Amino acid sequence: MKALVYHGPGQKTFEDQPKPEIRDAGDAIVRITRTTICGTDLHILKGDVPTCAPGRILGHEGVGVVETIGAGVTTFKAGDRVLISCITACGRCAYCRRGMYSHCTTGGWILGNAIDGTQAEYVRIPHADTSLYPIPEGADEEALVMLSDILPTGFECGVLNGKVEPGSSVAIVGAGPIGLATLLTAQFYSPAEIILIDLDDNRLDVAGRFGATHVINSADGKAADAVMVLTGGRGVDAAIEAVGIPATFRLCQDIVAPGGVIANIGVHGSKVDLHLERLWSQNISITTQLVDTVTTPMLLKTVQSKTIDPKRLITHRFALADILDAYSTFERAAATQALKVIIEA
Repeated sequence: MKALVYHGPGQKTFEDQPKPEIRDAGDAIVRITRTTICGTDLHILKGDVPTCAPGRILGHEGVGVVETIGAGVTTFKAGDRVLISCITACGRCAYCRRGMYSHCTTGGWILGNAIDGTQAEYVRIPHADTSLYPIPEGADEEALVMLSDILPTGFECGVLNGKVEPGSSVAIVGAGPIGLATLLTAQFYSPAEIILIDLDDNRLDVAGRFGATHVINSADGKAADAVMVLTGGRGVDAAIEAVGIPATFRLCQDIVAPGGVIANIGVHGSKVDLHLERLWSQNISITTQLVDTVTTPMLLKTVQSKTIDPKRLITHRFALADILDAYSTFERAAATQALKVIIEA
């Protein structure tokens, strides 16, 4: 089969790889119909994720059709259309029983990281019964690709951890796909203000169309001052970091209100400074999390009912054979105005 393979920082190729086979009774082999590229894949290519070894097929998002199943799989059968969760969960270990699927002792975020992923014609899914979701009849597969990762990530790591509630003020630092997914799902709770901060005017324009009450271009280094003007000098109740670099985490510290929450979503590849000399007395909370995908069933219902339309995040479409072009487009988002790219196998 053809697959996109990571060969070390800055190196990737589209090449022939062996088709995956059933290894354990709980496995399913899924033929990929649609996948996408995540900002985390770019972090891997930068060398920020040491758990991902050279030779790995990348990708942890997608939808497809079950081709074969292991003897222990009871929920799915060959021919079923399925949504692939970015998180693999056994459903039985101590972490899974606490709903912390990202820390599953035999799963977690392993696709495209510790095991081969979804940017290929086929993928092996361990613990298939608890790591796949049936696709409802008539559902839009492109929209559902957004449910593999970015919607539950934005919702769980940003909105829920940020304690967004009616009447609250929210700042999302980073208007990339994850930041925009956070914006879409924050509106479930009717905050009074949702401020989007980014360097890219195109993405800020998109944020305005998606429901942001205010947008701030941070290129001049005065984003914190602008937030303080908007909030009457108080700051925001939820400062959500959706980039993963020291400057954006520092900005969240500068704009969080007393009693507020800094909710980190971004993947950080280098150290950041925590300014406790300013924050020790401010009653703030800081949350970190890898998505657990416990909210995927609920989010699937909101997409089916058209409460939210994640397909609005899709800007480009490619065939799998053109995945290197897809990466180039996604990596140059400022020039190409790319958000999410759909790759059709």
